[in-house]
Amino acid sequence: MPRYTVHVRGEWLAVPCRDAQLTIGWLGREAIRRYIKNKPDNGGFDSVDDVRFLMRRCKGLGLLDHEDPLEVALEDNEFVEVVIEGDAMSPDFIPSQPEGVYLYSKYREPEKYIALDGETLTTEDLVNLGKGRYKIKLTPAAEKKVQKSREVIDSIVKEKTVVYGITTGFGKFARTVIPVSKLEELQVNLVRSHSSGVGKPLIPERCRMLLALRINVLAKGYSGISLETLKQVIEVFNASCLPYVPEKGTVGASGDLAPLSHLALGLIGEGKMWSPKSGWADAKYVLEAHGLKPVVLKPKEGLALINGTQMITSLGCEAVERASAISRQADIVAALTLEVLKGTTKAFDTESHRFCDRVQDAYTLRCCPQVHGVVNDTIAFVKNIITTELNSATDNPMVFASRGETVSGGNFHGEYPAKALDYLAIGVHELASISERRIERLCNPSLSELPPFLVAEGGLNSGFMIAHCTAAALVSENKALCHPSSVDSLSTSAATEDHVSMGGWAARKALRVIEHVEQVLAIELLAACQGIEFLRPLRTTTPLEKVYDLVRSVVSLMCFLGRPWIKDRFMAPDIEAAHRLLVEQKVWEVAAPYIEKYRMEHIPESRPVSPTAFSLEFLHKKSIKIPESEDL
Repeated sequence: MPRYTVHVRGEWLAVPCRDAQLTIGWLGREAIRRYIKNKPDNGGFDSVDDVRFLMRRCKGLGLLDHEDPLEVALEDNEFVEVVIEGDAMSPDFIPSQPEGVYLYSKYREPEKYIALDGETLTTEDLVNLGKGRYKIKLTPAAEKKVQKSREVIDSIVKEKTVVYGITTGFGKFARTVIPVSKLEELQVNLVRSHSSGVGKPLIPERCRMLLALRINVLAKGYSGISLETLKQVIEVFNASCLPYVPEKGTVGASGDLAPLSHLALGLIGEGKMWSPKSGWADAKYVLEAHGLKPVVLKPKEGLALINGTQMITSLGCEAVERASAISRQADIVAALTLEVLKGTTKAFDTESHRFCDRVQDAYTLRCCPQVHGVVNDTIAFVKNIITTELNSATDNPMVFASRGETVSGGNFHGEYPAKALDYLAIGVHELASISERRIERLCNPSLSELPPFLVAEGGLNSGFMIAHCTAAALVSENKALCHPSSVDSLSTSAATEDHVSMGGWAARKALRVIEHVEQVLAIELLAACQGIEFLRPLRTTTPLEKVYDLVRSVVSLMCFLGRPWIKDRFMAPDIEAAHRLLVEQKVWEVAAPYIEKYRMEHIPESRPVSPTAFSLEFLHKKSIKIPESEDL
């Protein structure tokens, strides 16, 4: 018998349907009838007939026709909402789709698996798990370690040994011994009380990364979670059921308690949860819609789910991978600008630039290898720290099965990833800082020998004037965001946790800095391509022409009948389109084969070469030329 989950004024109601020929209107009236029946004051209505309402899907918010049969309009167990005329939306109702959910319109359940063992997860793996490309399973060795660890906890409970967080309270209550009969309630209370975050919920990719990383840490076998519970958590991940996790509230020691508690809250069937199938709904309904049951916490298991640096580290993984992507593409964008400004490669190679009468260029061109190069080194350094943190046990107390004992320590402290991510933000910011100066050179006719602001009929048209201002604004914001968060600490938990890392903010602002860097480089990419228009019929090198063609494939209207941009247009969509090219690494994909081929043919393995210097030199003058063409 089909059943539907219906949201009415902040309440979720399960409505069975014996006859699939019944209509959407019937479902709405039946849900309202049940709502009125459950209210002492009938919800303020005399009868169902008095209520005027609309029906819409929770997934996508599409309106439904009252006359459509249920079997045609809805899938079994679909989530729908009754919108009562005259009502304001319930204040506790979360919008049905989180930010970025349009990316899930073509979501397909993955068929491939990643086997987690708590030892070998990479930053690339975690990002791919976040994108929904894999399901999770445990290695046999990990299953055995988890079982052995749980045996230690069961022994502690059976023998009534006093151990922090297992048979005692938490933080300041560490000396309060809890009766055995209350140990399961203790774990549920822990999760509920610690679910105190605020702010927007994590987008699906980030929530999935957070959940996957916690599973990986639990798979190490130092947390004392039962194999049964861990497998339930994996089933939730594999069904893409993602709890509501506010992005703010962690100080990064005793781990990321607030966000991980929200994660655990959904697992036990409380709070809100989202899936591609349901949109937002009460967690118990979302789990049920996927054939899953809420986790019933055993002693220590609430603590095992919430104690660790997984919020900092999962966001740090995304930051590292996006930083790597934009860093290598920044070399390509800079090469385009170097061509348009007719710069010299003397700084990159002993050979002189053909037809060049310049002794040296401005620093923003000449010093790209030094500025871009240290960014690459920074990313590599941070990636090493984050990779270590991915596969580190961050629980407290730690359970050592080989010794049959637990040890209270400080592995939950987020200082390592916090410091590393502050450093990452500072390093990657320089890509935007130097890019904004190159945009200035492209737009300034006294520096570029191009039309002012890269547009014909200047004055009537403003061209890239304000696009450059946008880049300057983003760079200025980054200067404030690059102030390290990890230099701050506020004592919490009645001075028990008297030094904290503030790593959650370090991770979030590193991501914001990187996004700004991507956007500034997107503006430079557009400006450089526009500059090329004014130098036609000359052509640049093959890989850079490929990049130009790629950009024109998404912002083709910028060029009119092969001529430079001749009138102003709505620019924000073009900047976003170029930004997407960089985020999706399309710019790298079109240029990389040429770069790699030249590297293999011309650079001995024994010769140390700056990747940026190499890319700039190669892209500028060393590639195969298009027949019957000239260099810019």
